[in-house]
Parts: sequence; C-alpha cells; structure tokens
Amino acid sequence: MSTGTLVTVVVVVLVVLAALAAVAFVRRRNRRRLHERFGPEYERTVEAHDDRRRAEHELREREKRHDALDIRPLRPETRDRYAREWTRVQEEFVDRPDCAVHEADRLVTALMGERGYPTEGFEQQVRDLSVEHGRTLEHYRAAHEVNGRSTGGRATTEELRGAMVHYRALFDELLEDGSGPRGGSRP
Repeated sequence: MSTGTLVTVVVVVLVVLAALAAVAFVRRRNRRRLHERFGPEYERTVEAHDDRRRAEHELREREKRHDALDIRPLRPETRDRYAREWTRVQEEFVDRPDCAVHEADRLVTALMGERGYPTEGFEQQVRDLSVEHGRTLEHYRAAHEVNGRSTGGRATTEELRGAMVHYRALFDELLEDGSGPRGGSRP
C-alpha cells in the first residue's frame, strides 16, 4: 500500500471516528436534556416502552405537541378565584372527604383548561403536563387513582387526605406558573 493510500485510509477512519463521537455526544446531550426536563417521567416512559430510543422519541413528540399549545399564565383575579375555590374544597373535606376529592379533581382539571392545557382524558392530560410538570405527575397519578377508588367507596379517609395533598402539589404548580406567588393554604 502506498503512503498516499495509507494517509487517505487513516484520514477517512479518523473522520468516521470523529463523526461517531459527535453523534454519541449529541445523543448523550439530548438524553440529558430530556431527563432534566421530564424528571421522573423520563424513566417512567423508558420503562413503559422498554426501549430508550422509542421513549425519547415519544418525549420529543410530547414537547412538539406542548409547544403547539397556547399555555398561558393566569390573570391575578383568576388565580385568586382558584385559590378561594381550593380553600372551599379543603373545608368540604372535613364533612365530605369523597366529595372533596372529586371536587379537587374537577378543580385541577378546570385549572388545566384555564391555563390552556387540553383536558380530554387523563392519559393525554398526563402526557401534556409531563413537559412542564414531570416532577409533579406522580402526585397527580396517585390522586387520580384514589379518586377512582373513592367513587366505589373503596378509599380510606387517610387515602383521601393523601389524594388532597397530591392534587395540591399539581394545583400549586399550575396556579403559580408564570403568574406569581402561590395562593390558598395547605390541607
């Protein structure tokens, strides 16, 4: 093999190696960005798909859908109204915990809609919320599960109390996002 051919082969190999390193770097950077943005929802999605690339594709699709939504902050008077409604729901918990949890679910859904999130179906709500509220979704899932069980009278008062706390975690994030301090008081 001539020196010129050897140099050409070495250069081609180095270029290919550099390209592979660049691709690996970009993938790691994108993976890290998705993990930081989605928090625990990243691992949950990877586990559900059993394939990291498909999961990451889904997360990027969620971002695209989210970017197309008209998510908006609340006006101060709207934020105050929701905070007052939350206080009323908490007070209702003392006498009617099942009803209060159902009302908390309704109120969180209404607040999502007010902010510009579509509210069609729980799983779609979770996917849409995951882009900005991935760290709070476990709260929402837990509250939703208890809410469903309470419909059949199968949730204990302690579970219902926990559901209120879980709903409150998402409620607080939705209430404050881009619009100032949190309202209301904790259960």
